[in-house]
Amino acid sequence: MTDTPETGLYTELLDVALEAARRAGALLHEERPEGLGVAATKTSPIDVVTEMDLASEKLITAYLAEFRPEDGLLGEEGANSEGSSGVRWVVDPIDGTVNYLYGRQDWAVSIAAETAGETVVGVVAAPARGHVYHAVRGAGAWLGGERLRCRPAPPLAESLIGTGFGYVRERREAQAEVVARLLPQVRDIRRSGSAALDLCDVAAGRLDGYYERGTHAWDYAAGELIAREAGALTGGRAGRPVGPDLAVAASPGVFDELQPLLEALGAWHD
Repeated sequence: MTDTPETGLYTELLDVALEAARRAGALLHEERPEGLGVAATKTSPIDVVTEMDLASEKLITAYLAEFRPEDGLLGEEGANSEGSSGVRWVVDPIDGTVNYLYGRQDWAVSIAAETAGETVVGVVAAPARGHVYHAVRGAGAWLGGERLRCRPAPPLAESLIGTGFGYVRERREAQAEVVARLLPQVRDIRRSGSAALDLCDVAAGRLDGYYERGTHAWDYAAGELIAREAGALTGGRAGRPVGPDLAVAASPGVFDELQPLLEALGAWHD
């Protein structure tokens, strides 16, 4: 990637994101309370927030405010500011909170930076896995020092597909119906509980594809860039970007089959 003022900014944003994610990951991994409980709920009684979600977001926002005070911010747990620099950070302090609550390993800190509405830097840190993924627009996707490439596309019938479920009963019922109709048409389906890690697993070749309805910008901003920079295609419904209605990411050949199938199955509505 040619050196320009733009790439200089991207390098700075990447350095800030990596350090913020490292600090938040260390807090979450090393200081998780033994008796961790639910601090609040969101869309339903099973959609939880822990005290550590709040502590992680506080740490990240304070770090960003120290080194990038003019930037805007969108955080899952309520942090929201406009900023004046043209850069906005999109932060999920724990993606996979229920996994974290139960002491499982599939959770991550997700931090993305946007300029002009486009994600240009993404970092997904998964301390329990020992993994830190990152991508810069136009410069590839990486797991540490290893360049990531999505898997060569198998036929859809031989594809391993990741997905996730919402926390409102009506949505879960609709998503279960889609899974029941999709499962006979693919190799198998996995559900990790972290959209950010599912997208990174597409990038790293541990999934052939991923889809989900009901995700938000903080869930997918960093992971989508990582998947795209690894060669995956991403989108929502046909001709639309990833959004709350539908997020799809897959190796190019799998994407071409999976996206229209999900449209036909009604994966974009409850």
